[in-house]
Amino acid sequence: MRKGLIVSCLLFALAIDSPQTVEAGAFATEVTQLLNHAQLVLSYIRQGTQLANELNMYADMLKNSRNLSAHSFGAITADLNALASIVQGGQALAYSLGNLDARFRATYPGYAQTYPRNYYSSYQNWSQTSLDTTLGVLRAAGLQGRQLSSEQSILAALKSSISGTNGRLEAIQAASDIAENQVEQMQKLRQLMIADMSSKQAYQATMIQKDAASEAASQWFFTSAPVTNSGVTFWPGK
Repeated sequence: MRKGLIVSCLLFALAIDSPQTVEAGAFATEVTQLLNHAQLVLSYIRQGTQLANELNMYADMLKNSRNLSAHSFGAITADLNALASIVQGGQALAYSLGNLDARFRATYPGYAQTYPRNYYSSYQNWSQTSLDTTLGVLRAAGLQGRQLSSEQSILAALKSSISGTNGRLEAIQAASDIAENQVEQMQKLRQLMIADMSSKQAYQATMIQKDAASEAASQWFFTSAPVTNSGVTFWPGK
């Protein structure tokens, strides 16, 4: 473009400064034609430059609108279901039980429904429930530990997607995949925390029920009628 401008300026200068001769009219006509050709060439150059810019814009738009070739997601539904089922074992009061409320009330009846004559069998039931619930939490932690190995491949795929992005849409989709995996990890963490809370509450309920049973036995001893066993009569409070 600069060369075209220089040529135009030179031709214009020649048209102004050239000496007047007998053939000045013919020369002026030739200079005018040259200037017209130069202007036409410059117009073509501008059109070509504009077309090149538009082509670059279209190429950039195509690059930025290209979808990510592959997405990386974990099997979150299967993992959560596996964690929910593994905590259910024995007499565990797992958070995922459908009849959790009824199971809890049957295991820990509270103060009014506790009697000393079945204390030992009841205590065995309470302690076994607490132990099974704790074991379920340990199983869940072990399962999540095993799931970490499979999650490494997902992490490697995410790193590959990030390093291979060329356009804005690919970068946005890669960032969305990372955010999705972060949500999945938060869900697993919440599930493990809920299982841990279940274990702690089962232990707390065992301790409370134990105290309630002891107090109920004391109340029964001091307020119930005399009991005769092997010919010996036991009076309340004696």
